[in-house]
Amino acid sequence: MSTEPALSSQAFAAQPAEAAAAGVEPARSSSAELPTAPCSVVWSGGHSYVREGSTGARWAGVDDRGRARFLTDADLRRRGWSHRQA
Repeated sequence: MSTEPALSSQAFAAQPAEAAAAGVEPARSSSAELPTAPCSVVWSGGHSYVREGSTGARWAGVDDRGRARFLTDADLRRRGWSHRQA
């Protein structure tokens, strides 16, 4: 369950058709930095990831089958990420 407000249909209309059809948000530019605070949440590939720890931190989430998945900052940059659910 998310604590963020629901997105309006106008927010979805602003996305490129290909990205909206695939259910993913376009990758962020390299100038946008991932959050560094513990317990920060980002979205990638339709899944949420929570930052664990402060030194040697990693991002924890689950895959489509509910199995634990851990990503590094580099993994998220490569996959694309967002502060909000796509």
